[in-house]
Amino acid sequence: LPSSPNYALAQKYTPKGSGPVLSFGFKGGEKEYNDFINAAKLFSYLANVADAKSLIIDTPKTTHGELTPAEQDFAGIAPNLIRLSIGLEDTRDLIADLDQAFAVAFGTADADKGSGV
Repeated sequence: LPSSPNYALAQKYTPKGSGPVLSFGFKGGEKEYNDFINAAKLFSYLANVADAKSLIIDTPKTTHGELTPAEQDFAGIAPNLIRLSIGLEDTRDLIADLDQAFAVAFGTADADKGSGV
């Protein structure tokens, strides 16, 4: 945002804007968490960010996996955190992929009923 102290740098290094990265806490148990990540088809399981392809990662187990639970908590890394880095794929395709991954994770025909966000 223009009010950010890093706005000028962002404009300099990413003049056309940057790809979105978002994280969310996943509601569900360990099985549903893993099933969701494994069911994603368009999202590649990689720890990179700002790639041309969309990525998914279980942050507390990978990029922050060497930290103790206390260190993860201090860094704001919840045990159920999932990070998405959005690439160049069509938004509708990405949403459909997340919907089907929720449906797989929660065993529902309609992903909206079992949304784990």
